[in-house]
Amino acid sequence: MSFRAVGEGHISSITFRRALFDKYNNITVMPAGNYIDEAEIVRNAVYNKKLFFDKAAITQINIDVLNELESKLDHHFEYSNLRRIIIDSQKLQESDMKKLEYDKVLWLADSYYEIVFSLDTDISDRVIFPISEYERKGIEDARFVEFKSEDGSKIYYATYTAYDGALIMPKLLQTNDFYNFKIMPLYGAGAQNKNLALFPRKVNGKYVMISRIDGCNNYIMYSDKINIWEKPILLQKPKFTWEFIQIGNCGSPIETEHGWVVITHGVGPMRRYVLGASLLKLDDPEVEIGRLSEPLLIPNSDEREGYVPNVIYSCGSIVNNGKLIIPYGLSDYSTSFAEIDMNDLVNKLIEEGKAQKKEKKKEKTVLAETTK
Repeated sequence: MSFRAVGEGHISSITFRRALFDKYNNITVMPAGNYIDEAEIVRNAVYNKKLFFDKAAITQINIDVLNELESKLDHHFEYSNLRRIIIDSQKLQESDMKKLEYDKVLWLADSYYEIVFSLDTDISDRVIFPISEYERKGIEDARFVEFKSEDGSKIYYATYTAYDGALIMPKLLQTNDFYNFKIMPLYGAGAQNKNLALFPRKVNGKYVMISRIDGCNNYIMYSDKINIWEKPILLQKPKFTWEFIQIGNCGSPIETEHGWVVITHGVGPMRRYVLGASLLKLDDPEVEIGRLSEPLLIPNSDEREGYVPNVIYSCGSIVNNGKLIIPYGLSDYSTSFAEIDMNDLVNKLIEEGKAQKKEKKKEKTVLAETTK
């Protein structure tokens, strides 16, 4: 399991723990190791010029600096080439503010990297710390998913949020073994905010992602490339009072024979965060089959205090022995687990969908009669 670890200055890192689930769904979290291992950083990325400078443009870097550097680089370039050009350009500048703009471009390039952990470490020893300048105020909300390719092979992806104190940058992490990780920013109009969650397989030949680009609503996107997300489509708006301020996702959708189960979070009065659930159509996830009209999980009296009070939050769930296991964070100070029967949840979502559709049809009939 991955966890958000919060350190001094409320700066977040990604940590891991090993846990055992028995046939009765009793959960035993194994003790952490006595050591922390910091990964070796490898910068060997080859950058696509257009994508790189498109991303740079939305980070508010001086446009003249961007145009100058873009004109000096090939269509594909390496980190060493960019660094050399930036150092040469900075030598010609007298203004410290202008020199800083060149540094910002290098900071963006630092957002592409690989990290490698020693093979003799336990998974609980491995910590992914903020590395680039665009992560200096923390990396958080890592949503890991086991992605199954069309050829049957598997790879682990995680979307997460990098924060530099002013700007948010959605990023993608991938690994096969949790020793070697490749990290890169996400591009496109659909990669502009928090809450990105990747579907665990392609749908109709496309990668699929849920996002909350406007901070209030859930959107869905399709892509041929896993790091480029354009043309977000509105999927869900807040509907009930407990999610009236915003709705978001709590990790990657879970596939069932009846549709995709999405655990959501809703923010309502007094900024209370609760968990909900929705069911999306299997072959057309733009279609919402049903949504819980009441929260699935709310903070109880023992879960309301902490660094961020009155908040419960999750970044992913698993199914074990027919039960949905939801790890969730409490007010940014600890983690607990919730369990619900998967069939009961799916049946409830289908039932809610039918009732909501019937109510909507009734409202249309009343409106039509009133208009007459």
